[in-house]
Amino acid sequence: MATQRIGSAENHELNQLAYIKALRTQLQLTDVYGVSDTVTTKAGDTVPLFQALLSLELMNVFFQRDFLETYVNHLRSTGNWAMALGMLAFNGLRDGSQNRFPLTWSSRDDKIANMVGWTVAPEHPQGNPRHAAAIVDFWTSDWSKLATQLRAGATGLKPDLFERPILKMGQTLLQLPWVVGLQNNSTAAINNLRRLGQRRGEFRAETQRIETQLGAMLEQRGFRVALNWHPPVGLDGNAGEVDVICARDGTVLVLEVKSTYLRRSQQDAWQHETTTLRKAGQQIRRKVAAVQLALTNEAELAQRLGLEVGAPAPAIYGWIVDTSIECDHQRFGGFLKISVEELLIALRDDRHLLHDPSGMFTQAVPAAHAEPQGLYPQGFSAGRLIEVVETRAVWDGV
Repeated sequence: MATQRIGSAENHELNQLAYIKALRTQLQLTDVYGVSDTVTTKAGDTVPLFQALLSLELMNVFFQRDFLETYVNHLRSTGNWAMALGMLAFNGLRDGSQNRFPLTWSSRDDKIANMVGWTVAPEHPQGNPRHAAAIVDFWTSDWSKLATQLRAGATGLKPDLFERPILKMGQTLLQLPWVVGLQNNSTAAINNLRRLGQRRGEFRAETQRIETQLGAMLEQRGFRVALNWHPPVGLDGNAGEVDVICARDGTVLVLEVKSTYLRRSQQDAWQHETTTLRKAGQQIRRKVAAVQLALTNEAELAQRLGLEVGAPAPAIYGWIVDTSIECDHQRFGGFLKISVEELLIALRDDRHLLHDPSGMFTQAVPAAHAEPQGLYPQGFSAGRLIEVVETRAVWDGV
């Protein structure tokens, strides 16, 4: 794609940036949040994840170019915001009945027709109307239903404008160019799926996929891994399923994986800290104790982890590994909380990518551009991984 023109010549650079941003969010959703390559709408329709992400990025590009930038040019020439808005709207009408008002509207059928071109793929060279319809539904918030819910005082999640930026009122779809043109589409996609879509059929499978992918990466680093281990019921009751246990170099790591969403306020972050993470600290305390007891009294788990049966008890560390970054490097129940992203960077030894790789942004000469050295100059080991995480080495200098 780096050598292909995307759309018209005058729109290519913005379209290319939209494509890169959609890839960015897809990688984040698949690697960190365990989302598959397709997502399902509330109506049960399936749409390719990348196309759903690209559509929102192209909406963003359209509103930036045809609304925000054009308005700024008029504002600079007139010095008057009301006159600039008037010129924006009037010129849109004069240049072919284009809606350039601060609020745009269309029917659902027209919206789908306008988006079919954004679903072009090798298997659908002319675009796919069914995928376009599913994408529209994926990003739509039905305000008529929401109004009924609010009037009735019914409980339920309420979409923020950026999470589902197509607003449905009756048969009309509305959009706010000044919102869609400036919003964070990565957060919009994550929260659409992980906050508003908590009851999707794929939700549990996504959490399982996070654990499986972490296990696979730990295995690549030489750990022996046990996923979803169920400890025997002890005197203190059932400790619950242990998400990830891994062992290497006589050291055992117990991971409690939490898959949530991106918080939108300090209040949301505080609630996450005092409920989910506090509970996670209690859970992992019981699970570490159950693992320690099993390694002492039972051969089965020790053998799965490649540990010598009857050997002295290994060092055991417990971490809470969360998809969100709130309260990173705080301790809950005495156990460290880190983000999935930090653990992935540490395992991949990708810290240098956080520091302007090859001087891409500072235009420094690559040979003279000093990137931080790898996290494991003496070679990878379990002890060094623990040191890297516990000392926040991933974030040094960021």
